Amino acid sequence: MVNMQNFLLKHLILKPLSSVWDGVYKTRRSLYEYGLLKKNYFKVPIISVGNITFGGTGKTPLIIWLIKRLESYGFETLVLTRGYKGKLEHKSGVIRGGQKFLSNPHEFGDEPLLISKQMKMGAVVVGKKRSQNLKKYFPILRPDVVLLDDGFQHIQLYRSFNIVLFDALLPLDRYKTAPLGYLREGLSSLKDADAILISRADQVDEEKLESLLKLLGQYHRKEIPIGRLAYETTKIVDCFDREILKTDELKGQKVMALTAIAAPESFYNLLESFGAQIVAKKVYPDHYFFNHEDINEILIESVKHDAIVLTSEKDMVKLRKVTKDSKIMSLNIDVKFLSGEDELMKKFRKILNLDYN
Repeated sequence: MVNMQNFLLKHLILKPLSSVWDGVYKTRRSLYEYGLLKKNYFKVPIISVGNITFGGTGKTPLIIWLIKRLESYGFETLVLTRGYKGKLEHKSGVIRGGQKFLSNPHEFGDEPLLISKQMKMGAVVVGKKRSQNLKKYFPILRPDVVLLDDGFQHIQLYRSFNIVLFDALLPLDRYKTAPLGYLREGLSSLKDADAILISRADQVDEEKLESLLKLLGQYHRKEIPIGRLAYETTKIVDCFDREILKTDELKGQKVMALTAIAAPESFYNLLESFGAQIVAKKVYPDHYFFNHEDINEILIESVKHDAIVLTSEKDMVKLRKVTKDSKIMSLNIDVKFLSGEDELMKKFRKILNLDYN
């Protein structure tokens, strides 16, 4: 009886809704493609880092990686981001690069603060209306390059290059348009992708990767770069960014894993890869703002388990506003390309008019 109900729900309700959802997004893209809706153009290279799935795919670490590469070439970057759940999400605001502890995550959101903390120059502009915000702040900030965070669906803003990220951990049967699956829009939208990157590619077997690439390959242009990414831990720090532990010291260590991110499983996999013994998991909703009661509960439970508390770098941005307890530490990570980096950088060099002899 239950199987029959699931079948009816899937095929009589969810499948038609999924088709309608997909059709709406296809129509929207077509209206911009044929000029019936106007795109906004700016005289600056704009690189979009986005996805077509719900949930985390690792966009923020990739944006930080891009910023560091661009800064190494002397480029000043402006990042346009929504600032999800921050008070400025429906307004606008600017964080100058390099501000480690001066801004409030309740105002700007956690990811913009994490990004700005890693910048030596440039700025992060927060606000849902990213095209309007670029028009407002471009004359003031005069960036060399603009990075559009979560921008694949923000098609009213013309971009020079579209990067689309996929999480290797997402099961293949979820690659259906919502509400039937986890896709924001259909895979046919990949015709507009200029590069496809598979994050957490080190956490699945080759068969799963090949199946995913085969599925995506039916929709994207054949000549675009395809890359595989992993995330490597660079250091373990406290709320003051002081390095406390080396990764090899996690072997056999009792750990309470504290997360308020979209994909906590990848965080657990990372801890276990270092031999940590996860004795408890404290899971909060993505972008959750911690309070003092949460911290007291977390610390009491950590004492009970005789464990240290490890969290993500993004979560530490919010935690440092409510606690300075050294027992809570974060894993700082960097992007590591397993393949495809050279092909991607070749495209960037062309966009940025970099001459390498």
